[in-house]
Amino acid sequence: MATEPVNIFEYEEIARERIEKGHYDFIAGGATDEITIRRTRAVFDSIMLRPRMMVDVDQRSMATTVLGQEIALPVMLDPAGNHSAAHPEAEIATVKAAGAAGTLMVLSSHASRTLEDVAESASGPLWFQQYFFKDRGLTLEMAARAEEAGYSAICMTLDAKIKPKRERNIRNDYVGGDSPNYAQLDLGTHTWKFAADAPAGPSDIRDVASTWDDLDWFASNIRLPVVVKGIMAGEDGRLSAENGAKGVIVSNHGGRYLDTTPATIEVLPEVVRAVDGNAEVYLDGGIRRGTDVFKALALGARSVLMGRPLFWGLAVDGEAGVRAVLDLLRDELDATMGMCGCSDVESISSAMIDTVSPLLAAFPTAAEFR
Repeated sequence: MATEPVNIFEYEEIARERIEKGHYDFIAGGATDEITIRRTRAVFDSIMLRPRMMVDVDQRSMATTVLGQEIALPVMLDPAGNHSAAHPEAEIATVKAAGAAGTLMVLSSHASRTLEDVAESASGPLWFQQYFFKDRGLTLEMAARAEEAGYSAICMTLDAKIKPKRERNIRNDYVGGDSPNYAQLDLGTHTWKFAADAPAGPSDIRDVASTWDDLDWFASNIRLPVVVKGIMAGEDGRLSAENGAKGVIVSNHGGRYLDTTPATIEVLPEVVRAVDGNAEVYLDGGIRRGTDVFKALALGARSVLMGRPLFWGLAVDGEAGVRAVLDLLRDELDATMGMCGCSDVESISSAMIDTVSPLLAAFPTAAEFR
């Protein structure tokens, strides 16, 4: 019997026992009934692969580029706060694993290590995630700080304006801690502090009134390219590109802010069509298998991102655990590409997947009643 986890689900089983309950529920949980979280797996599983034979797949490459930067694997690391909840080396361990895997990490502004410390430990490309703040000086200052530290893009989260109802956190009386990326930012007479699980309220510094004009303003006033995260509608993808975004992440925040939304893979084609090549499109939400990555690429994503599995890898074995999680996805994606006749990610297309059983073609009358 294997002594090490053989898939990401098994990593989570072990991590559940090692991470303190309040932290685990904060990471694994979502808004209200967590319907979106549960159905996301079912949606991925409902997409069928169409294997193809007698194609030369002796040499396979999973390399791609994101905003012109080459990565060896089309799986990036989502901005997820407080990695110290899973391992004492926290984001330092995670960024080292990302570099070893040849991929890109997006550092959360709620990280438990400063953006400078993480950058010093990085051997691969980095993006920095932040928000629109009521104080426009703070908004630009955070981006400037990331640029100075060597980050190559700013990821603006758009879907975290309103405080969610997360019932696991309520039951656990869970309160997150201050992020060093906020607490150490001193603007004039203000030292900003921000609770990780309090995205709205009287003392909140995020701008609930921000609009597309603010995105255009932000993109026009920083030197780094802007990627937006939290897009779940085609029209918002189009507006993102029209207002300066160079990348769009199709994301429902892991079901953590609004329940009963579609799975991200369901709205990905709509967003890809609406963006129409004017920005790169990525996807996060529920990536647990190499087949999930393949399906997202087939539907138009340039790359995917994953969040929760980073914590499961950290909890099991720190940096080595995150590397192992990435290796699992790499191996599964490699096998899927080979079986579907793809020698590189550019050759993956929607012709290799289906969501309707081929049996329906044999029973056309039954198809009328679908």
